Amino acid sequence: MTATGAVLFIDDERPIRMASGQALELAGFDVTAVESAERGLKHVSRDFPGCVVSDVRMPGMDGLELLAAVRAVDPDLPVVLITGHGDVPMAVQAMRDGAYDFIEKPFPSDRLVDVCRRAVDRRRLVLENRALRSALEGGGAGVQTIIGRTAGIERLRATIAAVADTDADVLVLGETGTGKEMVARALHAQSRRSRHPFVALNCGAMPETIIESELFGHDAGAFTGATKRRVGRIEHASRGTLFLDEIESMPLSLQVKLLRVVQERVVEPLGSNEVVPVDLRIVAATKVDLRKAADEGGFRADLYYRLNVVVLTIPPLRDRRDDIPLLFQHFVLQAATRYNREPGVPTPAQMHRLMTHDWPGNVRELRNAADRFVLGLDDAPAAPAAGPTGALSLAEQVDLFEKRLIEAELARHKGSVKAAIEALNIPRKTFYDKLKRYGLSREDFVE
Repeated sequence: MTATGAVLFIDDERPIRMASGQALELAGFDVTAVESAERGLKHVSRDFPGCVVSDVRMPGMDGLELLAAVRAVDPDLPVVLITGHGDVPMAVQAMRDGAYDFIEKPFPSDRLVDVCRRAVDRRRLVLENRALRSALEGGGAGVQTIIGRTAGIERLRATIAAVADTDADVLVLGETGTGKEMVARALHAQSRRSRHPFVALNCGAMPETIIESELFGHDAGAFTGATKRRVGRIEHASRGTLFLDEIESMPLSLQVKLLRVVQERVVEPLGSNEVVPVDLRIVAATKVDLRKAADEGGFRADLYYRLNVVVLTIPPLRDRRDDIPLLFQHFVLQAATRYNREPGVPTPAQMHRLMTHDWPGNVRELRNAADRFVLGLDDAPAAPAAGPTGALSLAEQVDLFEKRLIEAELARHKGSVKAAIEALNIPRKTFYDKLKRYGLSREDFVE
């Protein structure tokens, strides 16, 4: 699939299929064009990453029957109907029955492209929402997904995918609260070591008198109170991943011993004359410049260069503000599940505060804000309107979320349409269509 999205185009007239398919492909869509609804249905699934465009009047199954069949597979998959002039009342009824939109013949190609862009944008939000809910409900490796759409996070995910299933040691750089352990767990979850232990140790949270025994283990009699052999964290992590957080806090005396582990993949427990071979991957994390620390004598240069094989840098939240709405939604869903509360929807004022705050505590601080939001401790959120079953449907939640995103960008840019369009990366016409659809006006955000 291309970056724009996928379109399944169904029309029994070959010239229309060819012309429309070419226009969509030139606009960046991945197009599958077929001549019948029966063939088109073979491409429809709950994870189809785009929209369906279909003529209404076709031999065999017509567009309205196709709409019903698609909605039976996934009611949140957008279906756009192509209609003749006399079919407009029927198309309006079809939209009430669940169609996303309709295009009246004859139509210009830019009209088709614009409708498909809007439909694909909505579909992308639906699939992201489902992925978040699936991760929350299923647990496991899916929870370790690195969430975000900004360039820095895209690069981070790509590098993780490229190196996860190798044995290369990794150094993770990032400020406090950016999610360094999350990155380490993602590396572990995507590797062949995922069925074996992920062992984490915070070097800064453990007294110097204890950390050596915790890391390397000890034999019976190694020191007063050591009545039996104890396996250390390094040995326990064998065949898996050892995560050393705040490695800059490790005492220099232990860095010498760790260097041997990194170089030779052996560990020597305290009080033992035997070395134990270990098969592990080491992921170290730091919030400081280790090269500078090494130059100043606060960290061993040889250990730094041994660990500095693959470097993953996590951008601070203030440098990835466009990820804040999606991250906040994710944490709100988590908190709502944890506290058995309704997730709610942030008001424009609340979203404006989220987007303009500097977040010195980074993602961890945002997660705490989401917890307070769900608990009603930070300006009680506007409660979502209840549907027939007492809760919003997924499509209604996506619409609300999309509306809040637009409100947040307009608020952040003080009503500047140009800046909001650039931040959202959508066409100008699509932006104005959404303003009209959600009853928004830029004047409401001008300060």
